[in-house]
Amino acid sequence: MYTVYMENECACFKKSDYEKEMSFSFQKDAYNYAHQVAEFMNEDFCSTHVFEAQLTTDSDFLIRVTQNPNAGSSCGTGSEDSSCSSGSCGC
Repeated sequence: MYTVYMENECACFKKSDYEKEMSFSFQKDAYNYAHQVAEFMNEDFCSTHVFEAQLTTDSDFLIRVTQNPNAGSSCGTGSEDSSCSSGSCGC
């Protein structure tokens, strides 16, 4: 079994139809899903974060979430202090 995990759920991810965790019988299917989802999120979400898929173990893929250096000052992750400029955007 191969699993794709979302590292952290930003507000855009929570509003989307994507699942935090998906399992696949074949590594190629997990690889394709992880990379396609990361690409779609980078294209369709608000651009506050950058998403990158990577293999973390022989059977797990992680979709990493990092701050987009070209984004504005608010990321809306739902945390009390959601100011990305302060480095505390919750992701």
